[in-house]
Amino acid sequence: MKTPIYIAGVAMTPFGRHEASMQDLTQTAVCEAVADAGLELPDAQAFYACNVFGGMALGQVLLRDLDLPGLPIYNVENACASSATGVHLACHALAAGVYDTVVVFGVEKLTALGGGTIPLQRNDYMTELYARAGLTLPAVYAMRATRYLHEFGVDADVLGEVTVKNRRHGALNPYAQTRTEVSIDEVMNSRMVFDPLTLLQCCPSAVDGAAALVLTTRKPTQRARPVRVLASSIQSGRLETGCDDILAAEITARAARKAYEQAGMKPADLDVIELHDAFSIAELIYYDALGLCERGEAHELLKSGGTTFGGRVTVNPSGGLLAKGHPLGASGVAQMVEAVWHLEGRAGERQVQGASLALTQCTGGGIAGVDHAASAVHILGT
Repeated sequence: MKTPIYIAGVAMTPFGRHEASMQDLTQTAVCEAVADAGLELPDAQAFYACNVFGGMALGQVLLRDLDLPGLPIYNVENACASSATGVHLACHALAAGVYDTVVVFGVEKLTALGGGTIPLQRNDYMTELYARAGLTLPAVYAMRATRYLHEFGVDADVLGEVTVKNRRHGALNPYAQTRTEVSIDEVMNSRMVFDPLTLLQCCPSAVDGAAALVLTTRKPTQRARPVRVLASSIQSGRLETGCDDILAAEITARAARKAYEQAGMKPADLDVIELHDAFSIAELIYYDALGLCERGEAHELLKSGGTTFGGRVTVNPSGGLLAKGHPLGASGVAQMVEAVWHLEGRAGERQVQGASLALTQCTGGGIAGVDHAASAVHILGT
C-alpha cells in the first residue's frame, strides 16, 4: 500500500463459552489493544465495529460505557469476513488521510443462538430454496469433500489429517477454544455430520469472543519490528451459472491475486498463513486458491508436513477455526492478531521462527449461486 499503515497494537479474548456479556468481551479486547499500542482510548479517531448477529447500531451500544468523546463509530457486517472488511475500510480511510489512528474490533456471542448450524441468509429466495433441499453449509462442504476425494483418488483420512494438524497447533494456543490434540482415529470415528465430514472436521459453532487492533499511519516507536499492512483485498462472489467447479474457490483465488500484486510478492515468500478452515476440506481447497500448490496437490502438501511448524509455510498456527473456534464477527481480526504476534516474535510456544511475512484469508456468506458472498485477503509484514 502506498501510504504506510501500521498495526500498532493487538488483543483478543480467549475464544470459548463466556458468561461475560458482548459489551465486556468487546471492551476487554479494545482496551487491551489500545494499551498494547501505548495509547489512550481518546487517541483513536474512529472505531470500526464488526459483527454478524448482534443487531442494529451495535458498536455504539458496545462502546457506550467507555465514555468516548462522540467519536465516529462505523458498524460493519459482511458475514464471516466482517472484521476483515472492517480492516479494509479502515485502511482506505487512513490512506485517504481522513484519520491517522483508528481501532477495528470484531465480536460475536454465538452461544446466544443455542448451537447448531449457523442461520443462513433470510432475505434471499434462492438460499431459502437451497436450504429446503438440505444444502446447509456443512452439506455444501461435504459435497466439495466428496468431489475432492473422487477427483484426486485419495482416502477420506486426508480430511481428518487437517484437523489433527490444527488441533495439534491449537493445543499450544491459550486463546483457542479447544486445546487438546486428537488422533486420526478420533477424528474419523467422531459423529458423522455430512458424509464424509465428521464432527471434528467442522469448526465449533457455539463460541464467543472478541478481537481488536489499532491501525495507524504513525510509525510505532515502541516496536523494534513494527508490522505493516502490505495488502488489503476484498472481493465479492460472482453469480455462477451452469456447472461450476466446486473445488476452485474462485473468489479467494481472485482476492489473493490482487493482494499478491499489491504487496509485490508471491506465495512462496510467506512464512505464516491464517486461513478460513471452517471445515477440513476448506483448508485443502484454499491451499490451491492461495497458490501454495498446483490443483490436486493440496493433500500431498499437507502430508509432507509442509504446512506445519518447520515446514514450507505454517498454516493456522493458532489452531485455525477448527481448534480456536469461529465467533464470526471476530474471526478476521483474530487472524491478524495471531499473525502480528508471530511477526513480532510474541507467539509463545507456537512461534514460527523468523517470520516476516504473513497472510490472512477469511471468506463469508453462504448464499446461493456464488462461491461465497465475500472473501478478504490481507498480507502483513515487518
